[in-house]
Amino acid sequence: MGADKRGTDGRLRRARCAVAVVFAVHGAVTGSFATRVPWIQAHTDVGAGRLGLALAFPAIGASLAMPLAGWVGHRLGSRAALRVLLSLWCASLALPALSPGLLALCAALAVYGATAGMADVAMNALGVETENRIGRSIMSGLHGMWSVGVLAGSGAGTVAAHAGTDARVHLGIAAGALLLLGALACRWVLDLRTAPEEHPPPRFSVPPRAALAIGAVGFCAVFAEGASLDWSAVYLRDVIGSDPGVAAACTTAFSCTMAAARFAGDAAVRRFGPVRTVRAGGALATAGGVLVVSAAGAPAAIAGFALIGLGIAVVVPLAFAAAGRSGPAPSQAIAGVATITYTSGLVAPAAIGQVAAAGSLVMSFVLVTVLTTGVAVGAGVLRTPARGAVGAARAAPERSGSAAESPGPER
Repeated sequence: MGADKRGTDGRLRRARCAVAVVFAVHGAVTGSFATRVPWIQAHTDVGAGRLGLALAFPAIGASLAMPLAGWVGHRLGSRAALRVLLSLWCASLALPALSPGLLALCAALAVYGATAGMADVAMNALGVETENRIGRSIMSGLHGMWSVGVLAGSGAGTVAAHAGTDARVHLGIAAGALLLLGALACRWVLDLRTAPEEHPPPRFSVPPRAALAIGAVGFCAVFAEGASLDWSAVYLRDVIGSDPGVAAACTTAFSCTMAAARFAGDAAVRRFGPVRTVRAGGALATAGGVLVVSAAGAPAAIAGFALIGLGIAVVVPLAFAAAGRSGPAPSQAIAGVATITYTSGLVAPAAIGQVAAAGSLVMSFVLVTVLTTGVAVGAGVLRTPARGAVGAARAAPERSGSAAESPGPER
């Protein structure tokens, strides 16, 4: 029994490390692409308006394709599905730089977004199941690894851009390297397979009702995140009157507090539980929003944006975790939450701009503050099952009576 337990614990540790690498690879693809958008704009010769149109296609592609992830997992098993979807996502990194014009760019970005969304659902579903088997919170840390991947990818992309490297070369090399790293990591993730007699999930379906409530909390958090990332520097420049360097520092402060909070988030969840953690985070983000809209100088505004980042950092990881435990079809629920949060990320920057045009940028962040209040108020929907239920999930060799784990990597 002792040897069996040590073997199981060892497999779970390897699975946790492997899925953490998968999250980092996913983030590195995102960071790599983001740094080469200016090169892609110049190469395709599109103006700001048409570039904005093209950049809506990743979210559109993701929203349309994410419901398919559960069906792919059912057909292939979780390990093979993740390996295929993550490989497609890494390979798609090379496509935008190869686009000769606007239409091709839109198509490439739709594929880029579709593969991103499906890989996102698959890796979050495996992250939730790994958390269940371990019996303690790890999802916030996994999303922290995603942030690390973004920083690594963007750092390498910045070096390539400063060196004048052709983006087709840079993104092609990055795609190949990340594809290889992701495929190696996928060898050690949990392998969940459905019973032969179980009917496959529908290719497209309406998200479960529980996922809609969880997704609403995620929507509020992602709206605040997107608004702060895209508009914080503009806010410092136009409302506070800061110089460009100080304005850029505000965005950096926001990003750093989010990453740090995600790594600290699991400890907070283990001590206080997801509901109290998210409720406190929503209150903290709301205090940050109040500080932003009332700030008379740059230090107060930067502190306010940092508090927003600190407060909302753990919401999306915990929303995915709650969705994965909300019913008998975790991949379907996670896909529903992911679709809602991706939609929020799509509409937030435009909505902030529209409110600012109709009123002022300060009023836009009053809206953000109202939504962070919604995070605190709605935190109760993230309540997890009793500890005994989580422990049973860890001990059971099957998931929902149908998904069995294959011990060890595929050979």
